[in-house]
Amino acid sequence: MSYLPAVNNLMAFEAVARRRSFAPAATELHLTASAISHQVARLELQLGVRLFERSAHGVRLSAAGENYLVRVGGALSAIAAATDDLRQGVSNS
Repeated sequence: MSYLPAVNNLMAFEAVARRRSFAPAATELHLTASAISHQVARLELQLGVRLFERSAHGVRLSAAGENYLVRVGGALSAIAAATDDLRQGVSNS
C-alpha cells in the first residue's frame, strides 16, 4: 500500500479547507488553532506540497489543496458514512 498520512492531519486539513479558517476548524475538532496549524504543516511537509496560501487576511486553498480536498474530503465522508451505517446495523441487531 502507498504511504498514508496520519488521519488526524488529514482531518485537520479537511476541516480548515471546508471552513477556510484554523479557528473554527480547531473548535470543530476540539483542539487549539495552534494544534490544527501544526497538523496541517506536518501534512504539507510530508507531502512536499503547499495546501494553503496564508496571508494576513486568512487562508485559502492552493490549486493542489483544492484537488486534494476533493479526494480526501470524499474519502473521509465515505468513512463517516460507513461508520454510521455500521452503527445503525449494530444498534438494529
